[in-house]
Amino acid sequence: MNMDYLLKTAFINPFGENHREIKQIIEKFTTLLLEHIPITYYHEQSEDNYCPVLGEIPETGKPLSEILENLGKILKGSLNPYQPQYIGHMDSIPTLMSSLGEYISSSLNNNMLSFEMSPLFSKMEVQLIQHICQLFGLGKGAGGVMVSGGTLANIQALCIARNRAFPTKDMGLHSYSHQPVIFASDCAHTSLQKAAMILGLGSSAIIPVKTNQHAQMESNDLEEKIRECLLSEKKPFAIVATAGTTVTGNIDPLQEIANIAKKYNLWLHVDAAYGGSLVFSSTYKNRIFGIEQADSVTFNPQKWMYIAKTCAMVLFKDKNLLQDNFRISAPYMNETEFVNLGEISIQGTRHADILKFWLSLQHIGIEGYDALIDQSFDLASFFTREVKKRDFLELATEPETNIVCFRITPSNIASQNRDQWNLKLQKFLLQEEQIFLSLPIFKGSRWLRAVLLNPYTTKKLVENMFKKIDFFIMHNHSQI
Repeated sequence: MNMDYLLKTAFINPFGENHREIKQIIEKFTTLLLEHIPITYYHEQSEDNYCPVLGEIPETGKPLSEILENLGKILKGSLNPYQPQYIGHMDSIPTLMSSLGEYISSSLNNNMLSFEMSPLFSKMEVQLIQHICQLFGLGKGAGGVMVSGGTLANIQALCIARNRAFPTKDMGLHSYSHQPVIFASDCAHTSLQKAAMILGLGSSAIIPVKTNQHAQMESNDLEEKIRECLLSEKKPFAIVATAGTTVTGNIDPLQEIANIAKKYNLWLHVDAAYGGSLVFSSTYKNRIFGIEQADSVTFNPQKWMYIAKTCAMVLFKDKNLLQDNFRISAPYMNETEFVNLGEISIQGTRHADILKFWLSLQHIGIEGYDALIDQSFDLASFFTREVKKRDFLELATEPETNIVCFRITPSNIASQNRDQWNLKLQKFLLQEEQIFLSLPIFKGSRWLRAVLLNPYTTKKLVENMFKKIDFFIMHNHSQI
């Protein structure tokens, strides 16, 4: 085949004819990345930060030197979560092994749609997910699939819950006059509304349940809402509990909710996208006690397990439900005893995300992850003590994970002005210390949020941040 019109390095030649050149290119890309990581700090995005070459599609391929130069501009303009000062979101730095695993799996480009297109990775996904299910205590009959993010995991779990409850897999919802509804706390993730919308239930199908002062679902209000719906024209079929809320990281009372789900014969889904990692902690695993009662669980190793995006999964206590209530066979694939994972997943073409997770587990081990989780809890405790030392600061909730949500609330600030002053403090910390805290809305107000994931974030950095907060308060005292 004549490929003279292509660069010699457009592909990795399977006969080894360009491997020396490929290795040189990979080394240059790696060098550029390593040069970027230590020196690029978080900055606010503006038009000036964007690389002017992004929209170009050249007529002919550009020389490698120009590509590397433009890539350097892209790296410089990109957010860099490696910096210990970046503590505003659930965006962890990736383990080395997960980055390398992403490179290997992308290069192999196996399609996880079917067994014949990805035999080894398909087996690896099934076996590792079964092991994860055992860590969650879901039982020997449990199983699941990898998906691209927690939103898809929640959608698939609730889809199977809906199909099992009505059933609607083949005939849809048109024959049901009562609206199927799902109960979730008012602090639950917005992906649940998306799920209800996509499933044809309407976003109003998510019935909000009150939360207490610790952002945890109130069991009494849950049961009251269930009884109200049973007396109306609504049809309850599922409860979603959260293990690690997005804003404050709090955990619903899983065992209490499981008891209620059993009492009313409702599907229990636990969104443990964040807090699910606690199954790897010998000290803090008890905080998600009751999760073993769930019918389905969302778990995102791309968060507290430090796996390169994307890496998420949806787990089921009864893996057979995937086939009975979700599977659509692909007639263009050979039938084997091994179920094609793309047939029981919300996605068809699927990336081999399992490799980077497996490599990281092999490299770090349970003890390593246990230590990482302990370290982040220790830092969160230190951070929380610093907040409590200052009477002009308040906590949104008592932290249950490594997320601390707080704000400045001096008594002489009018409540309607507090959001603006917390925004000023956020910008001040970013300008003065390159420390980024996010500013989410919680209970109708703006709060500063620290997600203490980065293993290189130190107590010294946190101390310096609070000194800057003291400085900010002192120098703005007359205005506040």
